[in-house]
Amino acid sequence: MKLYNFFRSGTSFRVRIALNLKGLPYEYLPVALPKGEHKQDAYRAVSPDTLVPVLDVQGDPDQALLSQSMAIIEYLDETHPHPPLLPADPLGRARVRALAQTVACEIHPVNNLRILKYLGSTLQVTDAQRDAWYNHWVLEGLQSYERRLQDLAEQRAAAGLPPSVYSYGDTPTLADCCLVPQVINGTRFGLKYENLPLTMAVHEACMKLPAFQQAHPSSCPDFTP
Repeated sequence: MKLYNFFRSGTSFRVRIALNLKGLPYEYLPVALPKGEHKQDAYRAVSPDTLVPVLDVQGDPDQALLSQSMAIIEYLDETHPHPPLLPADPLGRARVRALAQTVACEIHPVNNLRILKYLGSTLQVTDAQRDAWYNHWVLEGLQSYERRLQDLAEQRAAAGLPPSVYSYGDTPTLADCCLVPQVINGTRFGLKYENLPLTMAVHEACMKLPAFQQAHPSSCPDFTP
């Protein structure tokens, strides 16, 4: 498999985590978003929407180009089911997807690179205003994530179960693949992660695992500070 991605892209980061958790080797193909490589004709042939990541699944069929990180990760989970990134039961899967989509649908879309560039170039907001925009929406979304974790913790306690190590249970899931990149990305904008004890405990547990460490932007071949 080949992964077209950018080291700082949160969505690319998600897929790198999932591939590592599955133990799946892949060829890392960098796409430099700040240089506009995603807008060039060569990449447009790979990704009609000119976004990263794209996973080139060779041999299934002869060549399949998959886009959108959530669809890619669920494809990987269906085709390489061990270890699973979604629970076996429908209720558990719904809860994990809800956590993941809190990040993927509520936080990320209003804070990705093209949105931030539009704020600065077209709407001409200052850097301080752009950062305030980013921090507001990330913090609001993570506060929602924290409340979801609190609800799940109460349900586990009522059932006589110990606290979860990760977002949902004792193994990483799709939710963690989404959460960790968002937390790490937020540090670039000076976001203060206050009053998020469960969320940050999950983040710290994840970052103890090689699959997350090796997917970190600083571990990517195209990394630049």
